[in-house]
Amino acid sequence: MARIEISPSEWKNYVGKELGTSDWYEVTQEEINDYGEIVGDIQWIHVDPERAKKESPYGRTVAHGNWVLSIAYSKLFSQLYTPINTRMTVNYGWNKIRFPAPTPVGKRIRLIGKVNQVKDVGNDAYDVEFDFKIYVEGESKPCFVALKLSRFYSL
Repeated sequence: MARIEISPSEWKNYVGKELGTSDWYEVTQEEINDYGEIVGDIQWIHVDPERAKKESPYGRTVAHGNWVLSIAYSKLFSQLYTPINTRMTVNYGWNKIRFPAPTPVGKRIRLIGKVNQVKDVGNDAYDVEFDFKIYVEGESKPCFVALKLSRFYSL
């Protein structure tokens, strides 16, 4: 996949456009277990495959929604572009985070990223709102949808 090189002032050229689709990322039980230990969420639906197979409506363990949120930018969206002429990027926040479908462990996921809007906030800084959708392989309904806000500072 070709990564787009983007300077902060160039984000406005991408408003309304998809930046692309990330590579597939496998959701592993080990990563979900590690995340659960770190954040203190070791609910069986996430970390006990045998019990989940018997009792879960999904027939298997599923990823924590907040785990999906935590990798959306760093492991998936970041594959789509390379910042150039950028002094700093700041996570400015999230809007309208939803988990409309489960993210089963053992499946692969990928993100489609789009630029919704860009605001020049002065001093060579730009607020960019991204539309993220993450899909489980073989599913038509996304497992994650959110609006991500980032602030990019020019060199």
